[in-house]
Amino acid sequence: MALEITTRCGDTNKRDRVDKPIGYAEADIPVYLRVDRDNNTVTVFSEPKDGRYQQSPSYPWGATVAIPHPVGITLNTEKLKDYAG
Repeated sequence: MALEITTRCGDTNKRDRVDKPIGYAEADIPVYLRVDRDNNTVTVFSEPKDGRYQQSPSYPWGATVAIPHPVGITLNTEKLKDYAG
């Protein structure tokens, strides 16, 4: 699993929201969790196939999020707010 918080620079949209999900899916990382500072969301990317994640639901900060197999945990995202401000 990979977890990242979006950066605060000019190319965040391309690098953090476009390139990284593709790169992680191409590397066959099963779960990628992105904490998005600008959108106040947590996105769970899973099921990589052919260089793309098949699933990518987004949740507002503070939501309880099910992280799929092979991680298989439930994550309360409330504390993530402290690290993304």
